[in-house]
Amino acid sequence: MVTSSYRTLEVLGPEHEFALVDENLKCMPIVDYIIKDVKGKVANSVEFPDFTLSKELQMHVLEVKPNSPFSSLRVFEERMYDAVLETANLLRLRYGARLLGTGMHPTLRLCETSVWSHRHRQIYEAYSKIFDLRQHGWLNIQSFQLNISYSNASDAVLMHNLLGYVCAYLPAITASSPIYEGVVGDYLDNRLYFYKKAQKVVPSVAGDVVPEYVSSFEDYRKKVIERYSVELAKAGADSCLLYKEWVNSRGVILRSDRRALEIRVMDEQECVRSDVALSAFIRALLRGLMNDGVQLLPRRILVHDFNSVIKFGLSAEVHHPIGPFARDVCQHLLRTALSYATEEEKEYLPLVQKRVECGSLSESIRKRVGVRAQKASLKEAVIDVYSALSDCLIRNDPFF
Repeated sequence: MVTSSYRTLEVLGPEHEFALVDENLKCMPIVDYIIKDVKGKVANSVEFPDFTLSKELQMHVLEVKPNSPFSSLRVFEERMYDAVLETANLLRLRYGARLLGTGMHPTLRLCETSVWSHRHRQIYEAYSKIFDLRQHGWLNIQSFQLNISYSNASDAVLMHNLLGYVCAYLPAITASSPIYEGVVGDYLDNRLYFYKKAQKVVPSVAGDVVPEYVSSFEDYRKKVIERYSVELAKAGADSCLLYKEWVNSRGVILRSDRRALEIRVMDEQECVRSDVALSAFIRALLRGLMNDGVQLLPRRILVHDFNSVIKFGLSAEVHHPIGPFARDVCQHLLRTALSYATEEEKEYLPLVQKRVECGSLSESIRKRVGVRAQKASLKEAVIDVYSALSDCLIRNDPFF
């Protein structure tokens, strides 16, 4: 998606993951039918003029991504919102289906979905020999992934390390997965909680989600790719999983094939505008950190803070010199972003500021479900709130 013709921070390549659901929000594992219906055969993806629909591991999750990255946030929002509307219209007319954002499907039972069983299924079969794929960390996760371009190795390494520092605190404002299997989970970011657990058989594949600091591409290959490849091989993994950079499941990974850093730590949000706002925040923040510099904290502190943040969000106690709570750190990061934001980026940052002040989407969902559950059952409250979230996606309207 991102090529060498782009400057550092010039373009953003988003990847949005949405659940397919019926009018009662029950998941619909029909991605293969949709692609076959449009393309005429089962394939991994189907391309439209401005965007592509792709399969994921889960048969009920559809990825929507642009055919080219964006330099303009306004164009990003316009094109991806159009893609959502076109996809939603196709789903409604042919299948009676809807799209649902957020980081996890709120009522899914694992028996209600399945793993992609068509072309390239050997990759998932290889994973299944090592990992138990029938768990939420594999079958019930939806992320908003963002690719950010770099133009040279030094910028790539610097961005990787800065994003590793940032991703420890980012879930405080990007969490959107408070509910799964119809109950309110113990974590504000249950997606990341289950994501961490899913690959514990070979811990080095995801590490602690917070990536290690590296000094060069070669250092990255040795510390990360070679390490998990050796451990996978010892566990009996097929060769298709060895020495592949996309196997890395940390919250930030280097994609040399795209000349981009890919951020994987964010939950999918409720609408495109919210995803664009997070993208504006991250790009402006990176610009500021690359110009001003920052004292990177020891990784053990970042891992501690990350684990606290995914459970408690902005109220998490952290070991950061800027303040004792994640909210203090996020306010500081937002001030940095505002100082270096372009005029276009500043149009979107008030949405991030509101998240920092009022809480992540997870916190908004928890509150709304709690209020609704005072007059209805918890199940009814969850369906009611998530139906509203599905409507937010179609209206491109942030949820607070």
